Amino acid sequence: MPDDQTPAGVTPFVELGRAEWAALAESTPLPLTAAELDRLSGLGDPIDLAEVQTIYQALSRLLNLYVAGVGSLHTVTSTFLREWQARTPFVIGVAGSVAVGKSTTARVLRELLARWPDTPRVELVTTDGFLHSNAVLEQRGLMNRKGFPESYDRRRLLSFVAEVKSGAAEVRAPRYDHLTYDILPDDEIVVTRPDVLIVEGLNVLQPARLDDARPNDEGRSALAVSDFFDFSIYVDAATADVKRWYVDRFLRLRRTAFTDPDSFFHRFAALSDAESVALADEIWTSINESNLVENILPTRGRANLVLTKGPDHAVQRIRLRKL
Repeated sequence: MPDDQTPAGVTPFVELGRAEWAALAESTPLPLTAAELDRLSGLGDPIDLAEVQTIYQALSRLLNLYVAGVGSLHTVTSTFLREWQARTPFVIGVAGSVAVGKSTTARVLRELLARWPDTPRVELVTTDGFLHSNAVLEQRGLMNRKGFPESYDRRRLLSFVAEVKSGAAEVRAPRYDHLTYDILPDDEIVVTRPDVLIVEGLNVLQPARLDDARPNDEGRSALAVSDFFDFSIYVDAATADVKRWYVDRFLRLRRTAFTDPDSFFHRFAALSDAESVALADEIWTSINESNLVENILPTRGRANLVLTKGPDHAVQRIRLRKL
């Protein structure tokens, strides 16, 4: 039985195909240019203007409507309380496997949402910055578990999102460097009350864990990062396709980023194609696929929207949670 279907055969999602979904875009702000899209797309994650027009413009319109709906609810609540509080940022979570293209999805949405007149300030934070440093991971024997839930400073991530949704004027997040594969100790991302904040990461839809509660917390209650999301998106694809995309990306990185002497993975730059494929396959099977099956995929049913990609990276099916 699918994870979004009840024993009675019903589902909490409305399912649409590409053509049905594209027809819902109606009047959206000006689309992206080819040059802008090239800047936003990730390595090994092909996306073209047709895909933006078919999938992402409609999604930006839906999210714009959700932002307006939350604004109306804020007004009603303020009226009820007889006091006016400034609106907090609308927070969107974007989850999915390594190499599935969630980073490109998040960047494209940031660009499109910023073109709506009522959400000009859109910021994006990835959960990579909340990974424990390599030194801590090595000390705890977790370097081969990087990306698994236990490799993150979950309390710090939870505190960050909670402060954003509490209306804090300024909230800081650590910055991650993909070249050195580690946290930058003297660099931070500063979030200053945007209209929309997008939080992108592998495990952002993980349910609450009691061990995230502080020992002295009365009642030992626990919260999940997703408790502070106004909307969440899961980028999905068949595991075999994601593996192929991961291996292809590894080969591209071996010829590009890995050639930099400062790269954490510089030692892989001299590998042959056959050696690179074998290593990428081993990393995928032992780390990324394991994390996907154990931790990431089980959270798919918690999302408000699921974008399911076909073998060519194009979104083939859209599932939107019913209200």
